[in-house]
Amino acid sequence: FCFLHGFDAEEDLVGNLASMSTNERIKAIQKMPETMRKKREIRNKVLKEITKKSRHRGARTSCCMQCLQGAAVSFRRFGNTLSEYFHQLWVWHKTLKIIGAEFGTSVLSYFVFLKWLLNFNIFSFLINFSFITIPQFLAAEPNNLSFTGLELFTGAGYFQQTVLYYGFYTNATISKMENGASYNMQLAYIFTVGVYFVICFLILLFSMAKFFSRNFINPQAFSVNASKLLCTWDFNITNEKAVKLKQKNLCTQIKEGLTEVNKEVLNFSAMERVFRIAVHLLAWVVSLGTAAAACTGVYFLSINNLKLFMKEHRNDLESQTAMLVLPVIVSLLNTLIPFFFSWLGHLERFQTPGQHIYVTITRNIILKMSIVGILCYYWLNIVAASDSQCWETLVGQDIYRLVLVDFIFCLLGSLFGEFLRRIIGTTVCKSLGLPEFDIGRNLLDLIYAQTLTWIGILFSPLLPGIQMIAFFIVFFVKKVSLMRNCQPPCKIWRTAQMMTSFIFLLFCPSFLGVLSVIGVTVWRLKPSEECGPFRGLPSMYAAVTEWIQILESYTASKWVVWIYHNLITSELFFFIISSFVLIVIYLYWQIIQGRKTMTELLRKQINN
Repeated sequence: FCFLHGFDAEEDLVGNLASMSTNERIKAIQKMPETMRKKREIRNKVLKEITKKSRHRGARTSCCMQCLQGAAVSFRRFGNTLSEYFHQLWVWHKTLKIIGAEFGTSVLSYFVFLKWLLNFNIFSFLINFSFITIPQFLAAEPNNLSFTGLELFTGAGYFQQTVLYYGFYTNATISKMENGASYNMQLAYIFTVGVYFVICFLILLFSMAKFFSRNFINPQAFSVNASKLLCTWDFNITNEKAVKLKQKNLCTQIKEGLTEVNKEVLNFSAMERVFRIAVHLLAWVVSLGTAAAACTGVYFLSINNLKLFMKEHRNDLESQTAMLVLPVIVSLLNTLIPFFFSWLGHLERFQTPGQHIYVTITRNIILKMSIVGILCYYWLNIVAASDSQCWETLVGQDIYRLVLVDFIFCLLGSLFGEFLRRIIGTTVCKSLGLPEFDIGRNLLDLIYAQTLTWIGILFSPLLPGIQMIAFFIVFFVKKVSLMRNCQPPCKIWRTAQMMTSFIFLLFCPSFLGVLSVIGVTVWRLKPSEECGPFRGLPSMYAAVTEWIQILESYTASKWVVWIYHNLITSELFFFIISSFVLIVIYLYWQIIQGRKTMTELLRKQINN
């Protein structure tokens, strides 16, 4: 009786699957708690049942229909094969797996963030190149300056008369035909930059939400239980190297989880606590004093550097080479002081590696963002008020040099900072051993470089392309340096929330600070009279105001004028939007708190 009952149940299952669509049937078979052999048997029976029904109904498919079905199947197979090949073409896919298996999620999070920034700059470059640079090629005048090669380091000379800088772009309306469509370069420039920053804001916001949901809200993402050991193996892996890599990766994940579970809480006496607090306070005073001294030096150096450039060698290439002094000093400070901060962190003896990394990151971001703030003040208040014919191009050259020299110092840091440390630790002083990968210092180098790129987009539209190449090289240089010179962390620990923290630091203070700089430049500063798409206007935003005034005379464009006056320039509209956003944030926060409470109750029930 049981046998007949089981046979009838299987027949019903086959009949139900045969009546489903192809996608539904595939998903239903995949979700069955059966072995792969059993699933194949069920699939074959379903296909036979479908064939039997089609023959029984006498529905003979025409020759044309068979050709279409065959072409559809071939196209689907070709698409799957193509996607697999493209998946293999991403050279960092295997690299990330190896890094995660050898060094754990803490080091892996740095390379994932670097890859994320690389994709971000590819997107930025495509937008600027498509809507700003390509139209300028149509109206570009020939460059009469000679190329000497020194321009690759100074960003001046020949590059001044190219699409690399703001000053080269025209303020005219580009039209190749007399009665054809025209392209307003002023509007294209400001709208491309504006829409780009809106897209960046949304991408950063949704990325933070996604990683927050993955790492904070979902407790299964970082829970350690028997399922990690029993249910995570992929039985489709047959390659010996892939099997060993998967074993290492799984072993590292289990170690990280056990470290979290077996975390020891150290109990200190009252004197020990007072001593530790005093050490922490002293370290913070020293680190903040160092950052303040570095910012003061950068400020006076930048002022003297501008005087040298403006007075003695107004258009000489040697003077522009002398302008490399500022980026070299800034990069030296940004390279050497973080090593000092890391040394301070070792003296403080934090209880966990996570505390050490987060404190080091905080000190480094105070240093780097303070230096960037001093430079922005110098550009917007001193360079913009100077006698330069095109102060926007001068700012673009400064940022180009800073990005380039920072990239060179990043490569030299991997060579002399990690390679020499390995030589010393393995030959001269073997007690030191191999160095560990400094996540905090390397992470802030990325955020600093991306901040410069965002500031420079308005003055050098192709800067994301340069940063894209730099990040691509840095990825593989850091990977080689990590594999050859560094050892895995001595204390293995889990970094479930680290990627969320990285993007939050990129959003605040980096991105929000850049928005304030761009806002001051667009709304308050007067553009140069002799260069750039906004020459002759009281401000860059005046181009939008003049465009709206022109649209008011056209009946078909009244809706654009209404949106501008009643939405974009209306304080009430933004007040309502802000209130709505705050209400939604509060509701979602309450939902999160409710889910956390429910999670705790469910865990107690499981324990019971």
